[in-house]
Amino acid sequence: MDSFKLNDGNKIPKLGFGVFQVDDLNECEKVVSDAIKVGYRLFDTAAIYKNELAVGRAIKKSGIPRSEFFITSKLWISSNYAEAQEGIKKSLKNLDTDYIDLYLIHQPYGDTMGEWRALEDAKRAGKLRSIGVSNFYSDVVKNIELFNDIKPAVNQLEVNPWNQQLDEVKFNQQEDIQVEAWAPFAEGKHDIFQNELLKDIGSKYGKSNGQVILRWLLQRNIVVIPKSTHVSRMKENIDVFDFQLTDEEMNKIAELNKNESQFFDRRDPRDIEKIVRGEKVGAEN
Repeated sequence: MDSFKLNDGNKIPKLGFGVFQVDDLNECEKVVSDAIKVGYRLFDTAAIYKNELAVGRAIKKSGIPRSEFFITSKLWISSNYAEAQEGIKKSLKNLDTDYIDLYLIHQPYGDTMGEWRALEDAKRAGKLRSIGVSNFYSDVVKNIELFNDIKPAVNQLEVNPWNQQLDEVKFNQQEDIQVEAWAPFAEGKHDIFQNELLKDIGSKYGKSNGQVILRWLLQRNIVVIPKSTHVSRMKENIDVFDFQLTDEEMNKIAELNKNESQFFDRRDPRDIEKIVRGEKVGAEN
């Protein structure tokens, strides 16, 4: 698997596997085991997904050395440094590992400065290899950078053809922060898998709409973490390194941008309140 080099010197696979909304632990363990057999080595989970245990079990049972995997997890909203420390400890225990390759602050709420300093200390202690953020807008990222010792290595954002996040992606890349795309398929909304433009482009290479989307993201130097519970789709999603989109095709896909989240507005006070209270808001990542 090809990789991108992070600003701390570590490498991250260009394509991984997400387990958001795979709630049943037995199902999640099976899905991750299947993905390992297909060839995935980057696995993205989070405390709020409640399936870290399953990811850890599947990796242990694979018989493949831990060093060959890249495990990502995320800290849920914390109110202070100590609470963030406990969250890190719990993730390490659930995943049954001595270190986590990439650990992110999941949402830009709560005591993000206290959370970040807990992540920095855990990185210095060798418990976290790389640290970053998720769903952070550029102004909040800059605030983290200015008042701490370690800058985020990754910012995980909703990026897909309907929400291309041009300004946010540009900012992070200029800051040497790796962008990672969650929801690359926009949960299938607006019939993305039937879109005629993507179909026309894919027909040239013998690829599906989903494969064209993943290739488009990779060529924007964005890490992608598609999810599927079906082995056939897992194989399809990883089979995107044998073709290259032209500049013209990239520009045509850029025209699909709606500049809209397919989920919710993280700057809407009402949505923020629901998220902090643990209430469901859209298809939250």
